[in-house]
Amino acid sequence: MAKKYTVNLSNEEVEKLQSLIKKGEAKARSITRAHILLMASEGEIDTTIAERLRVHISTVERTRAKYAQGRIEQALFDRQHPPKPRKLDGEQEAFLVATACSAPPDGRTCWTMQLLADRLVTIGIIDLISDETIRRTLKKNEIKPWLKEQWCIPKVDAEYVLRMENLLDLYSQPYDPKRPVVCFDERPYQLLEDVREPLPTQPKQPERYDYEYQRNGNVNLFACFQPLIGWRHIEVTEQRTKADFALQMKNLVDIYFPDAEVIRLVLDNLNTHNLAALYEVFQPQEARRIVEKLELHYTPKHASWLNQVEIELSVLSRQCLERRISDRTILEFEIAAWEKQRNQEKASVNWCFKTTDARRKMGRLYPSFSPSKVGVVDY
Repeated sequence: MAKKYTVNLSNEEVEKLQSLIKKGEAKARSITRAHILLMASEGEIDTTIAERLRVHISTVERTRAKYAQGRIEQALFDRQHPPKPRKLDGEQEAFLVATACSAPPDGRTCWTMQLLADRLVTIGIIDLISDETIRRTLKKNEIKPWLKEQWCIPKVDAEYVLRMENLLDLYSQPYDPKRPVVCFDERPYQLLEDVREPLPTQPKQPERYDYEYQRNGNVNLFACFQPLIGWRHIEVTEQRTKADFALQMKNLVDIYFPDAEVIRLVLDNLNTHNLAALYEVFQPQEARRIVEKLELHYTPKHASWLNQVEIELSVLSRQCLERRISDRTILEFEIAAWEKQRNQEKASVNWCFKTTDARRKMGRLYPSFSPSKVGVVDY
């Protein structure tokens, strides 16, 4: 039986369809319809076209019909639909955004889509609205009332600025083997052991391990990092007491940097990071000898990101420690292998943040200068 809607393409239409397919800039549905029209004009039956293009036969029939009714443009492209009326006008949307950013009702931890919809209806902003409309509106304004981020918000005062700029100036100085800059920090690590043997990786199947594990205690990782030459050392200890800190300082002076005149040490504000610990562990003469070789530079409070060893510890965690390691011996072996490779590569941190950047980007956080506070001394 002859088809009700036949497709007879002119040479110009054939060239237009072939050009549209070749460019590949149109929507996928338009390209599919162009193939349908070309195959239909060559006498292919609908079932064959549908099978070759992997579309439903009704798609082929609708494309034929649209071509017969409105020629090629109507067959290729969908007609423009009139825009849907907005559910919320500008004022209503602004009120929704303000409500979503406010404190949730009593007894609730956060606003939900349904709570927000009910609030708008209850106070008479709108007669009826769905939670899906609320969701789309919040998404458009990039608001997630259910999401909270825990953040350490520092108090940026004169002391904060002083310590920050001191460290930034220290990082900008050239390498001096007699006055090395060493970043120091520590991190706890929990030893975990599998209670069942993990299943190894296979094609189309990732490694699988049981959620149950056995705790084998905690250890501490002391980290020393010299960014200018790409050297680091990680030492595993049972604890991180003042005595452990004092021993690490002695190792820095006597083992790792014996030829240095002074070691410029970057530390955070942990209570054990105090050179007084040396006098609690060593004889006064020995403690004094070590202290004279150390020049401490503390990060501002709640600003450990200024200590470059934090970046190195993050690399260590991602590349080596994000797995279950059962005992200290294995942990020391794995860290030593990681450390050796990193030192051979002289991997370091590309620190680009300078004092001028801090003053430009964080200028609003700097303490305001008041000339009235500056006294004038007459002689």
